[in-house]
Amino acid sequence: MEVQTTNVKEISYREAVNELDIILREMQSDNCDIDKLSAMTRRATELIAECRNRLTATDEELRGILATLTTKA
Repeated sequence: MEVQTTNVKEISYREAVNELDIILREMQSDNCDIDKLSAMTRRATELIAECRNRLTATDEELRGILATLTTKA
């Protein structure tokens, strides 16, 4: 597996999750290339952080939207 170099901010949430799944499967396989393990771990950490940021931002946005419902009622 070649570790991706695309900036995590330039890919969709779905693409990030898919890439994380690929990295995880590679790390769990018997064929895991130990020479690429640190690069895979670094990339996975970047992807997880970006996914977490997007989930938090979406949660805050949805709470704001829903809050307008209670103030208008």
